[in-house]
Amino acid sequence: MGVMDQFSLKGKIALITGASYGIGFAIACAYAEAGATIVFNDIKDELVQQGLKEYENEGIKAFGYVCDVTKEEQVKDMVIKIEQEVGIIDILVNNAGIIKRIPMCEMSAEQFRQVIDVDLNGPFIVSKEVIPGMMKKGHGKIINICSMMSELGRETVSAYAAAKGGLKMLTKNIASEFGGSNIQCNGIGPGYIATPQTAPLREEGNPFNSFIISKTPAARWGTPEDLMGPAVFLASDASNFVNGHILYVDGGILSYIGKQP
Repeated sequence: MGVMDQFSLKGKIALITGASYGIGFAIACAYAEAGATIVFNDIKDELVQQGLKEYENEGIKAFGYVCDVTKEEQVKDMVIKIEQEVGIIDILVNNAGIIKRIPMCEMSAEQFRQVIDVDLNGPFIVSKEVIPGMMKKGHGKIINICSMMSELGRETVSAYAAAKGGLKMLTKNIASEFGGSNIQCNGIGPGYIATPQTAPLREEGNPFNSFIISKTPAARWGTPEDLMGPAVFLASDASNFVNGHILYVDGGILSYIGKQP
């Protein structure tokens, strides 16, 4: 097999959760270009239908399912349907997530639990339903969308940081437990990416926008397209001996102490 052939996803079935738009959609498009069959879910039918149209506009035949990743029975039913209608999943990207920017002492326990439920329990639930099929096939790739908040804290994101820190360790534990079954589980830790979720932070005049640009050696926000290559690498045979690793795609921000004031 040639070096470039190792990056092919031809014949693989990839499930990307919450991939109607944003980072998940960009990763799915990259996988389709690399030859994979795309399967995705979202929590509402209107989002799934919107996603299907967007994939069609890109010339991609995708399979969409309505599923709440925090509901175990819904996830079980979705995985069974995917296996019956498309095939056994080779690649799982746990992308679905939420963030609530609320000061810790103003955040209710219920709000905290909701973030943990989607961002940490969801990847656990989906992974454990997909792993048996991967074991049956003798291989599998799981990519968890972590965050710089897997390493750092910041005001107003206590629940998100707790969830993403937990997701980093779940990634390492899946790698430890299932590496012998030829399943590689790695994470991608995006930096500050220009998506609809971060649009309020990038509004003209928002001091946070200039703060992030000044703290990033690349001197810009990332784009969903910046995540495509790393995501293909971690889903492909090129990463068969990479396991339990978090690949930070952050423009260098985690390596930079910042300019002297």
